[in-house]
Amino acid sequence: MALDFAAGCIGGAAGVLVGHPFDTVKVRLQVQNVDKPLYRGTYHCFQSIIRQESMLGLYKGIGSPMMGLTFINAIVFGVQGNAMRKLGRDTPLNQFLAGASAGTIQCVICCPMELAKTRMQMQGTGEKKSKRKLYKNSLDCLVRIYKKEGIRGINRGMVTTLMRETPGFGVYFLAYDVLTRSLGCEPEDPYMIPKLLFAGGMSGIASWLSTYPVDVIKSRLQADGVGGVHQYSGIMDCVRQSLKKEGWRVFTRGLTSTLLRAFPVNATTFATVTLFLLYMREGEECSIQDSELQSVQLQPLQPQTQPTSM
Repeated sequence: MALDFAAGCIGGAAGVLVGHPFDTVKVRLQVQNVDKPLYRGTYHCFQSIIRQESMLGLYKGIGSPMMGLTFINAIVFGVQGNAMRKLGRDTPLNQFLAGASAGTIQCVICCPMELAKTRMQMQGTGEKKSKRKLYKNSLDCLVRIYKKEGIRGINRGMVTTLMRETPGFGVYFLAYDVLTRSLGCEPEDPYMIPKLLFAGGMSGIASWLSTYPVDVIKSRLQADGVGGVHQYSGIMDCVRQSLKKEGWRVFTRGLTSTLLRAFPVNATTFATVTLFLLYMREGEECSIQDSELQSVQLQPLQPQTQPTSM
């Protein structure tokens, strides 16, 4: 299990660096005011952020996922690996159940982390240097929310996070298992790494497609109340208002940037985790074999008894 946690940490850090700019674009598109939209689409949003806020604008709020996603991935891969060992048989259903259980448990860290990330990403929209910063950094953001709203405040969006993460991670691990089996990802295969990258990337896309409408509502609830005024009273009110103003297309806002992000991030994460585990387990097996060989060599020779003529 320790190896699963370590692999998750490494994979999480790699994934954040690759995908955070796409996530910033996704959040901006999901929560922008439909009456006065700042961005016409994914490319325009990228272009506007770089022009108005510099490249650093795309990395707003990265502190929170860099701290949180490393632990989240460690929890996810650790819990999933342990759940599979408990379930016994490696079947598609067990992969889904193990992934879903991992997704549920990591929500404790994921929800506050994404709240801070969303608030930081929305801060100073369209400004290269924010004239008035409400939050200094992700930690300051959570501290301020806690002082004002308590535990309930820093867990804003927890129900929608659970609704997204539980089935989402089930689909994530199920898709990866099915794809790696279909592609025949074996250690001796010379094309193993490209196959792992493809399987990981497609698993991420499948996971996001399965729960994306819930993510839109979660982002809107977590961004709500930044200026002290709350627009939504709850999940159903947010769904109702969003549908009334924008129609069903509201549930696809930011989907393009999400899918563009999903492939490289999850390809990197899964390939890193899988290769790390393979490498470490091979090392463990070699050390076990070496220790067994040494113990055999060190055993004293037993004197052989000669048959007597009695």
